[in-house]
Amino acid sequence: KSEKQKNDVIREQHVLLQEMQHRVATSLQIIASVLMQSARKVQSDEARTHLQDAHHRVMSIATLQRQLAASKADNVVLRPYLTDLCDSIAASMIYDPKLLTLKAIVDDSVTTSEVSVSLGLIVTELVINALKHAYPDRSTSGTITVEYWSRPTGWRLTVEDDGVGMPAGEGDHQPGLGTGIVDALSKQLEATVTVTDVKPGTRVAIIHLTK
Repeated sequence: KSEKQKNDVIREQHVLLQEMQHRVATSLQIIASVLMQSARKVQSDEARTHLQDAHHRVMSIATLQRQLAASKADNVVLRPYLTDLCDSIAASMIYDPKLLTLKAIVDDSVTTSEVSVSLGLIVTELVINALKHAYPDRSTSGTITVEYWSRPTGWRLTVEDDGVGMPAGEGDHQPGLGTGIVDALSKQLEATVTVTDVKPGTRVAIIHLTK
């Protein structure tokens, strides 16, 4: 009887947690919608850009919350999470899907919600950066690839484009690619950031080695 009561309490708590996660995801989507509506109304290009960036960051967390609400534990399967996130960014930022493609290649890795938040925000920042700077000519076709894999020795997240590449004379870690947000989140994950000119395009890699 005691064991049954314990299991009933656990099930109850799980249902409540899922309901809370669902409500949080819904609230975040509402906030994201308000941000996007505001971005359409403002006259300043700079203000519009900041509001759009904020929208994508909120959507990154909302996408994670949807994944958590659908799962049975505080774990996130990265493939559907990062795929949904890329689809969301592509739908709101890519002006012509026939020219620009954003794709996610992710293995079967499962990680905690805390790590997933950081990974999602890093992907959001790097993809937004690539969309803004890698293809200045809107008639140019291209592909941005988000890739993640993990091994017993560690994991690697890369965002690679085939755009104009880094300006001549820039170092290995130029501002605008290794943004403050990406650097801070990578440090939190005990990972390093490398930026490589792949000619054509740029690859940003976030690498964590198991100690």
